[in-house]
Amino acid sequence: MEIYKKQSITEAFKIYFDQRMIKILLLGAISGFPWVIIGSSLSLWLKEDGLSRSTIGWAGLIFAVYAFNYLWAPLVDRIKIPWLTDKVGHRRGWIITMQTLILICLIFWSLINPSANLALVISIGLIIAIASATQDITVDALRIEQIGENEGKSMQAGAAMSVVGWWTGYKLGGVVALNSAEFFQQAGFENYWQITFLVLGVLIIGCNIGLMFVNETRQVNRAENQMRTDRMIESKLGSSNVFTKVIAWLTGTVIGPVISFFKKNGFNIAIAILGFVFLFKIGEAFLGRMSVIFYKEIGFTKSDIALYSKGLGWLTTVIFTLLGGLFAIRSGVIKAMFVSGIMMASTNLLFSLLAWSGKSELLFAIAVIFDDMAAAFATVAFVAFISMLVDRTYTATQYALLASIGTAGRTTLAASSGALVDWLNGDWGIFFIITAIMVIPSLIFLYMIKDKLKLND
Repeated sequence: MEIYKKQSITEAFKIYFDQRMIKILLLGAISGFPWVIIGSSLSLWLKEDGLSRSTIGWAGLIFAVYAFNYLWAPLVDRIKIPWLTDKVGHRRGWIITMQTLILICLIFWSLINPSANLALVISIGLIIAIASATQDITVDALRIEQIGENEGKSMQAGAAMSVVGWWTGYKLGGVVALNSAEFFQQAGFENYWQITFLVLGVLIIGCNIGLMFVNETRQVNRAENQMRTDRMIESKLGSSNVFTKVIAWLTGTVIGPVISFFKKNGFNIAIAILGFVFLFKIGEAFLGRMSVIFYKEIGFTKSDIALYSKGLGWLTTVIFTLLGGLFAIRSGVIKAMFVSGIMMASTNLLFSLLAWSGKSELLFAIAVIFDDMAAAFATVAFVAFISMLVDRTYTATQYALLASIGTAGRTTLAASSGALVDWLNGDWGIFFIITAIMVIPSLIFLYMIKDKLKLND
């Protein structure tokens, strides 16, 4: 099936110069930055404090909240934040509230010793994850709503810019975190990670300032459609009173988005879509969860990791995300996902070579470049895919549902990544081969449904 009409590279590239893309870039950075905090920063903090690989891997279960944020996404779609909603808008009000909560958590982390208070450290990390996952609900909705519903090519370009922004927040945030920790450690501070978390808090404040430059328009149609659904449900209940109004509101808020998704795609196709979304990036997640531990074990320092995995990785990701967006615009998002899935599996094998060869800065750089290239292609195609599936009446909820299911595969299953390495007796080469094989089931799902998908083009 031909979903998109091909256009020249020059015509496709011009889409990136739309001023809306800069705002989407910023939103992506705001979304990606918290992953630095509860990802590589927390992992290294625990590692350097003497905790085991398995403990660090299981601590990553806090990421599982991203898999369930769709449960409260309907509330984010409809509930207003007192005062902030009127002052800065519905979406931005939610983002600022969650950013403030993350900042408070970083201040608490700066006062804690993880060895003596591991449960407290993980609990605060869980709060950060919940705040970040909640923030993502409204960040993604605000990003999608920057683009018209039928601007398919702009939506794919926006997906690319969102991914560039996410990786900018994640990679450059990682550069700041790792170099700050290295600096304070070499300066003789025993609590160098705690001081680093205060530095990251300053970046949170900067994100909130930047958010004020992202416009938010009042979505009248969304509110009207939601109220229409409420009235329809209330009429089915046979009477109109306070009780039925509450039931209608709750039912319309929670069930309405799900009914809309299944009605649009049909039950069988909808289930197949969910299966593909769940499985697509599991291998990448297994690799990502243990990558910083792997780098450390084969002899790379924090500054090495910052240079190659974060700095060089960020540059590579930016370039290939933009190229991936162009590829998706010209060839179609379905073909882009097939290509990126094969690339993800292939590049994971480079880490097996690095594991078997030992510490090699050249091979490390090559592995990072190709892995980030594959991840960039995969992420931009994936984001465009699920963005084009959503109903604008339930933007936040449906996108959160699809993104959460994708995150569920990456977080819940990848939590066992450390245990898998231990079970393999530290054989990193075999571990990375297994991660390469993990992408195959998702591509089978995609092949089964590729001709039956209904995308907003």
